[in-house]
Amino acid sequence: MRPTKTLALMLSLTALAGCGGNDMLDETGGLRITRSACPAVAIPAYTGDVTLFNPANSRDSRAIDVVATITNVKSTCVTQGSDLVVTTSFDVLARRTDASGVRSITLPYFATVMRAGTKIVSKHIANVELNFPAGDERAATTGSASAHVAVADASLPPAIEQRINKKRKAGDDDAAVDPMSDPEVKAVLANASFELLVGFQLTADQLKYNATR
Repeated sequence: MRPTKTLALMLSLTALAGCGGNDMLDETGGLRITRSACPAVAIPAYTGDVTLFNPANSRDSRAIDVVATITNVKSTCVTQGSDLVVTTSFDVLARRTDASGVRSITLPYFATVMRAGTKIVSKHIANVELNFPAGDERAATTGSASAHVAVADASLPPAIEQRINKKRKAGDDDAAVDPMSDPEVKAVLANASFELLVGFQLTADQLKYNATR
């Protein structure tokens, strides 16, 4: 999975599909989307890679020391009692400029649970360690994160779910009305939508570099 500048759009779509939703055709040939309460997993824009410089305060391309990227993000979601537990794993791939000698570097990453796309429910910081053998430019390791979300918080009220899933036939008064255009429906759906976001814990300068390079 790669970072995207259209994260808000991606999350609005995954709020409907979730992790484990199934797209299928109904008996009329229309597309039916089955919403899952499972939190979506994503990498926020500009946080999927980090660049280290030597010297550290330089931003010259000739001073690039190490570049690391989060990739191959995978997730699972299961119900445990009254909670949904989403677990994600990912690879961290790195490349250094100077391959001489053995070297280890530690990079911090975050795992943040968001609700409705704007509210931070929790945030945890962990580290990954990359070990470069002597003579090797590349190193790789893995990271992981998990989150618990109450099933009740991630579920839609029956009345709202019925409005979203109601079958409409041509000629019905509401056939051309998208229930998602109703502010009430949109607000309830957003409040029941959670995301587990993972990315490198960047400094302000590192984030600025990623956003403006």
